[in-house]
Amino acid sequence: MKLLSLTTALALAASPLMAQDKMTLLLDWFVNPDHGPIIVAQEKGYFAEQDLQVEIIAPADPSDPPKMVAAGQADLAISYQPQLHLQIHQGLPLQRVGTLVATPLNCLLALKDGPISSPADLQGKKVGFSVGGVEEAVLGTILTTYGLTLDDVELVNVNWSLSPSLMSGQVDAVIGAFRNFELNQMEIEGIEGRCFYVEEHGLPAYDELIYVANKDSMDRDMIARFLAATEKATQYMVNHPDDSWEIFAATSTELQDELNKRAWADTLPRFALRPTAMDAGRYAKFEAFLHKAGLVPTVNDVAVITVDVTVDMASK
Repeated sequence: MKLLSLTTALALAASPLMAQDKMTLLLDWFVNPDHGPIIVAQEKGYFAEQDLQVEIIAPADPSDPPKMVAAGQADLAISYQPQLHLQIHQGLPLQRVGTLVATPLNCLLALKDGPISSPADLQGKKVGFSVGGVEEAVLGTILTTYGLTLDDVELVNVNWSLSPSLMSGQVDAVIGAFRNFELNQMEIEGIEGRCFYVEEHGLPAYDELIYVANKDSMDRDMIARFLAATEKATQYMVNHPDDSWEIFAATSTELQDELNKRAWADTLPRFALRPTAMDAGRYAKFEAFLHKAGLVPTVNDVAVITVDVTVDMASK
């Protein structure tokens, strides 16, 4: 055993371990099943395999992470594709470098046994929202599909209290509800909801959750390694859904409840299996949609909005 230990020590001395690169990731919200691949990659050691030491930080204010990345205070942030388009036009030096959730999660939510059986029934009704701008454009597009406009409804800012405001009768529907959370939350409370999926009612499909980096200072190699680790984690989750849930839930007692368990199952098929893959057409269509809605003054080229860090590395 002494000889083995000495041999091992000499081998380590001859081939010193590489120092891990440190990087900071800002979440969009407190840790929840939307962040599954990140947490599993951390717990399974996939970041360490890529010589990365990743600090994962939940923000005090959900609107801060992209701004902090733009200011050089973090390497990556989780954000939303619709918001990224607006932030670039506002002058923030951001680009999408990867995808976390590759489908919309947003939906127009109403009570299943209530008076809203179609968006056409919203005329004269109250609709709750949390974030102006994009959500109003989304709702306006849905209403237009049914011959209505935003003037036909009363918008109510419910300040993130989406499902509670709906269940209490404060509003007749809410826009901006996540189909993997609010529907489950309502069902647990004994009230069933009805989701009108935005991509089925006039909106172009988009990536709900993305990774954004500072276009002027990003470390493409480090980001590519980060995304390789999350891709491996996603593959593990798809192959081992129950085991991966146990790994995720074990990181915090706050995650060990029925809502998070249900949300985990509903979110699993929506994670990007190839987080670096880029659908240029998807980003072009959404940019055009925002321009038509009057939310952006011009149409940016896709290369301004998103980059494939692996292709960029290969071209060097």
